[in-house]
Amino acid sequence: MACNYMKTSQPNQSKACNYRKISQQKQSKACNYRKRSQSKAKGKNPSTPVRRVTRAGRNTRRGRALGLDVTAAFCSAASGSLLPGGWALPGAVAWLRCCDPHSRSQGMRRLRLNQDWIGRIRLALTIVGLPYAVCKPETRLSSSSPLSIIHSPSAAAWVHNPYTNTLRMTSSTVAPPLHLKSRCQPYPGSQIKRFPVPDDKVDWSKVWPQYLPVQHTDPNVASRPTWADPDLGSKVFSPRFNCVDGAVDRTSFLGDYKLLQNRPLNPRGRTGLAGRGLLGRWGPNHAADPIVTRWKVDAKGQKVSHPASKRPVLQFISIKRKDCGEWAIPGGMVDPGEMVTLTLQREFSEEALNSLALPAGERAQTHQRITQLFKGPGLQVYRGYVDDPRNTDNAWMETVAVNFHDETGNSVSELPLQAGDDAGQVTWVDLDSAFPLYASHSHFLETVAKERGAHW
Repeated sequence: MACNYMKTSQPNQSKACNYRKISQQKQSKACNYRKRSQSKAKGKNPSTPVRRVTRAGRNTRRGRALGLDVTAAFCSAASGSLLPGGWALPGAVAWLRCCDPHSRSQGMRRLRLNQDWIGRIRLALTIVGLPYAVCKPETRLSSSSPLSIIHSPSAAAWVHNPYTNTLRMTSSTVAPPLHLKSRCQPYPGSQIKRFPVPDDKVDWSKVWPQYLPVQHTDPNVASRPTWADPDLGSKVFSPRFNCVDGAVDRTSFLGDYKLLQNRPLNPRGRTGLAGRGLLGRWGPNHAADPIVTRWKVDAKGQKVSHPASKRPVLQFISIKRKDCGEWAIPGGMVDPGEMVTLTLQREFSEEALNSLALPAGERAQTHQRITQLFKGPGLQVYRGYVDDPRNTDNAWMETVAVNFHDETGNSVSELPLQAGDDAGQVTWVDLDSAFPLYASHSHFLETVAKERGAHW
């Protein structure tokens, strides 16, 4: 039996040996194939990669064929398949969702855009005269959603609606940012806590029956000073919203805002607090923010460059607010019937130079220099809604921010700075992204730095 067992095992060993020989032959062939591919690649453009026949390669060839259908779907939908409220491309989305049969997420096929498809989609959108932001390199697909498009700012873009499975062309690719400081806790100047509002419930279009905002109007506002509106419902107060109401401008830079029970609604959404809080007007409260800048220079008068960015450093006049202790641009509210240009000059003079406390002769000299600076071509850097901690559901801040630049440094730069009544301190501050500022003022200064080619 032992002899028979040895005879039986010998054929098995022979088979194993043959199997190893066959495997070695296959490896030798694969090695020869790689050598031939490398030798061919040496004579070509070094940037041209060596093509290998893989499963991904077969998918790429399959994608090229499907790319024609993707292009056709885009052309067909863009030429006539329109839905109310925007451009709808359901056919294209259907093709995009089935282009890659080997990539799945949550039971749905996910798109893998390659350069061939991008070129075909660009060609199709160019033919019909539409933007192709969906095909630009900065456009990518979110990993959490099969077709939700994330894009960078441009003039127009395609936005996917996951509920209707359509692509819609919008006039602006950047959605209005969620206001964050308008939901801060507690409300400024008090210990009142706002009703907590999560990000997905900020928009008024989100149905939220459980929303119960805290009612609050500061006593100083409720006492009816000249700069504040009376309470709504008062017999002597019948405001006309979304228009210029007498001398008070109740229009918004964002367009017409909605009313609920005759109360204006914050166009950026819920804040967790109803009433007016610290703001005097129902609806938009208009302000003006003058940004006065100069170049930072050394003892020889040469511009100082930042060691990291190598760009020249701008300085701006900043005040430290008494109410919250934060540094800010010296701005203020636009008086009824006042031109914004006058507000910019008045607020700067009062808050940064304390012009009201100056002697008559010195006040006239200061006024002359300020007038000369503000007569120049100011650079408007912002005009719109402000994410201000004082905002409520029914009252909010809007502003016009204008940059007045002292290029030579012999105008406002020579005037002594003195804090006004609303400011604790005033000084020249270097423009830098690391410097914390009040409300949306960092955004304004970033725009100034980019426009002036300065460090940020």
